[in-house]
Amino acid sequence: MKLAEIFAILGNRSGGISDLSINGIQSDSRKVKPGDVFVAVNGNVVDGHQYIAEAIEQGAAAVIGQQSLSSRLAIPYIKVDNSREALGKLVSHFYHYPSKKHIMIGITGTNGKTTTSYLIKHIIEKTGRTCGLIGTVENVINEQSFSPSNTTPDAVLLQKLLHESRDEFIILEISSHALNQSRTEGLELDFALFTNLSHDHLDYHHNMENYFSEKKKIFQLLKTTGEAVINYDNEWGKVLSGELTAIPFTLFGKDTEFEIKDVALKGQTSFTIHHNGEAFSIQLPLQGIHNVYNASMAFVTAYKMGIPPHNISAAFRSFPGVPGRFETFYNDKGARFVIDYAHTKDAFEYCLQTAKYQHAKNIYHIFGFRGGRDHTKRKEMVAASAKYSDGIILTLDDLNGEAKEDVILELKKHRASFPKSQVIPDRTIAIQTLWEAAREGDWVFITGKGPEEYKDDYQLGTSGDLDTLKFLKSKEAGT
Repeated sequence: MKLAEIFAILGNRSGGISDLSINGIQSDSRKVKPGDVFVAVNGNVVDGHQYIAEAIEQGAAAVIGQQSLSSRLAIPYIKVDNSREALGKLVSHFYHYPSKKHIMIGITGTNGKTTTSYLIKHIIEKTGRTCGLIGTVENVINEQSFSPSNTTPDAVLLQKLLHESRDEFIILEISSHALNQSRTEGLELDFALFTNLSHDHLDYHHNMENYFSEKKKIFQLLKTTGEAVINYDNEWGKVLSGELTAIPFTLFGKDTEFEIKDVALKGQTSFTIHHNGEAFSIQLPLQGIHNVYNASMAFVTAYKMGIPPHNISAAFRSFPGVPGRFETFYNDKGARFVIDYAHTKDAFEYCLQTAKYQHAKNIYHIFGFRGGRDHTKRKEMVAASAKYSDGIILTLDDLNGEAKEDVILELKKHRASFPKSQVIPDRTIAIQTLWEAAREGDWVFITGKGPEEYKDDYQLGTSGDLDTLKFLKSKEAGT
């Protein structure tokens, strides 16, 4: 790649240095190698322009930024209006627009992205085709799994993964932050899926209208032949269906072309999807009304891909589940413990209602608040849990810079609104307390962390909720 191409993409004049060869594009100065272009991005915490000198020391051949510099650099500096957008455009070009070589499925929404992505991946692979996955739990490329740093990677890593992938299909969870920060610039989708929208991330977006506006940007990424799939039973899905006039979209839910009927949630989850005079029966080894919608979105997407309905239904029956999503353990007394990533009011209600449908004797709930995140949703979370739970333990989640003492004080404040609750700051002790106390017929939900490791030093030494339960289970078995 020549520097002249960069000038052309960004609409700048080359200044007579167009023959300079470029070896790579980086936005992290620590990763810059000789011959790379360093793109200085204004981050939420760190301003990349502060690291221009470090990038030059590392061998950067040119720098791109959006600030006017006080002094001239020894290497070319290209000033742009938005360095985030410039980064996405350049790295996509550098890797020869890799999303064009895959069938790309992008999923956005507050809840359900991860489960829906795993369901679609499972259906695709059951047809004998290859499918990559980029999301919250893991990145899977060429059947190799890697731990993610964000739900949606930065533009450099995202385009690199797409370039390296030999998978026919790629499923990508797309967060509102990624859309706002132009991490998806240069990406082209065949399908854009909207699961739902509920109160979350308002510390970042400030209000639901802004949050919704960012989510809608996913539809700007569609290829000319692409289409949208929308959950019409969510109020924001209805709004969306009235606003999308320039692209084709398919609705599922009540009174839609893919209508959900005959939902049974007691015992095994089952329902039917009615389309064009036909009824397709679904049996699902996942519980909860939320998974009816996740599976319906997967069904519609696979159907639009041309996968026969009977193959889709068969794939559902063998679905193995998702790490950290309604993952179930039992203690020696027969109580059911459920690990789930739920961290919003709606997600809490989905989980806890499931236990009600299954006639749980008692429902207990362990959760906390993630530091540095949306404080405005915390009261709603407690109220949702209190509505369905017979007992609550409020505990710590990742602090993310918030003082532990302040978080504990807030937990105690919320405890006062629900007398059947207690505060146990150490998350491991909180889990162990109910592991020892819960009896047959009881359900215990441990939400928020999913499969993630603990990031703060407040636990007894295990590395996460899943590992805590596995440790307790092994201790109980004497292994």
